[in-house]
Amino acid sequence: MRDAQHHRGMLSLLLCVVSIALPRIIRADACKDVSVQDEMASVGQPTAFNCIYPLPMSGKVNVTWYKFPSKIPISKNIRSRIHQEQNWILFLPLKGEDSGIYECDINDTNICHRIQVNLTVFNKHWCVSGHSQLNVSDDFKQILYVGKDDSLICHLNFPNSFVLDSVKWYKDCKEIEGERFISREKRLLVKNVLAEDGGKYACQARLTHAGKQHTVLNSITVNIAEKVQNGGRIPKIIYPKNNSIEVRLGSALIVDCNITDTRDNTNARCWRVNDTLVDHYYNESKRIQEGIEDYTVFQEHIFYTVNITFLEVKMEDYGRPFTCHAGVSAAYFILKPPGAAVSAVCVYNIFKIDIVLWYRSAFRSPGTVEDGKLYDAYVLYPKPQRESQSHDVDTLVLKILPEVLERQCGYKLFIFGRDEFPGQAVVSVIDENIKLCRRLIVIIVPEALSFDLLRNMSEEQITVYNALIQDGIKVILIELEKVEDYTALPESIQYIRQKHGAVQWSGDFTEQSQCAKTKFWKKVRYRMPPRRWPPSPPVQLLQHTPCDLTASSREASVGVLTP
Repeated sequence: MRDAQHHRGMLSLLLCVVSIALPRIIRADACKDVSVQDEMASVGQPTAFNCIYPLPMSGKVNVTWYKFPSKIPISKNIRSRIHQEQNWILFLPLKGEDSGIYECDINDTNICHRIQVNLTVFNKHWCVSGHSQLNVSDDFKQILYVGKDDSLICHLNFPNSFVLDSVKWYKDCKEIEGERFISREKRLLVKNVLAEDGGKYACQARLTHAGKQHTVLNSITVNIAEKVQNGGRIPKIIYPKNNSIEVRLGSALIVDCNITDTRDNTNARCWRVNDTLVDHYYNESKRIQEGIEDYTVFQEHIFYTVNITFLEVKMEDYGRPFTCHAGVSAAYFILKPPGAAVSAVCVYNIFKIDIVLWYRSAFRSPGTVEDGKLYDAYVLYPKPQRESQSHDVDTLVLKILPEVLERQCGYKLFIFGRDEFPGQAVVSVIDENIKLCRRLIVIIVPEALSFDLLRNMSEEQITVYNALIQDGIKVILIELEKVEDYTALPESIQYIRQKHGAVQWSGDFTEQSQCAKTKFWKKVRYRMPPRRWPPSPPVQLLQHTPCDLTASSREASVGVLTP
């Protein structure tokens, strides 16, 4: 009897395990094949393949790599020669035995998609008759156009965890030298392309990953095309079509730009956001990147594809045009959240500043910030030549800024000309305070014809500005008047203006202009760091500065959220 009960118990346990495991097996086998990629790579090369499906899916996405026909997932141990890292499968390096079919299953709560990679590993040597015999990947094909400045790209398709150490360029087995050739990161700039610049190239890149160095050598076949003549056909962008794409927050996404162009055209193709190249705009985070350009040659035209990859869609991406350019042609797409999430995003975008300021006020962070900083902002301002403009700048910097940001909001500013000790050397002031500020406030003042910020600043203040920029401190630009043209300013200021915008002064130096509740000061406070509050007894929690007071009845009546 006891044995029978034992067997029944084991049977029940087995059925329970089967019932739990069976749905997973069914789901894995039920994955829908959505893409098949044929890839070739050379023995000894570090190689990586990314698994991103262009269509966004709902819920949390789980990505798993397998080698067919095995059902055992690829290891995620970074010490393994073959392992999965996020959505990537890495071969560090490739071996001949790695040829085969690799499957990437993309699961969410509703559906499973599968991408297949048919990998062929082979032995290929570059410069067989030269001084070296190096394994290289299969040839990439690129075009240079005669008579213009052009560039070649060293295609490095690896995760962001790989750090690019250096790139060397070769042609016909010899390292490239000469004034016409300039190597910049992954690009080789070629000035005044000549007919003899065609041929076999190779780029050798050294990458570091998990403390180990890897060398990639890509072979590039370069063809030379004639310079386009007047009357060349305008390229046609097939997709995007100034359309919108629904995508969930946090999803990965790839969007292709498909272009047809004449065979003899020299139009450049790229992705831009805010009139800036995507790779430059997201240079620090690399969250959004322009992909590798691919093309197919037909009898009368060339079909180009260049994609843009979102590793993670963020709130700031919604409603922002991402534009594909091909010569004079351009077309964009806009991301939007699916369904009901649209209204929430619209509300957030309209009241973003008010929401953030309210949140800071409602959920204060106690204690001091342990970042070694003494001041919340360093104020940098010019000395205009016109007396009236100089008076306005002095009033704003020496009276209104301290009144609002220091007295009303509790910030601590360092203002050159006010806070240094009498008789203290200017160099000492800079040296002691240059790294003690969390923000840099720059006052921009246009002059009659053109305005040169550097012309109206002392060398000491320029030194402060450059050092703070290099240290990565966030900058707040305040325009005393509307500025139409920034070309006279340093490129770094132009970049900040283009990426983060500026706050235009809208006050008239009256008492109303000194209220922290006005629209101008809300924008400035939004860009300032959150304040830290010292621990206080319960009775003191009712004490507020004007920055924390509730909105007036007029603001409340229209539903504006204010801190």
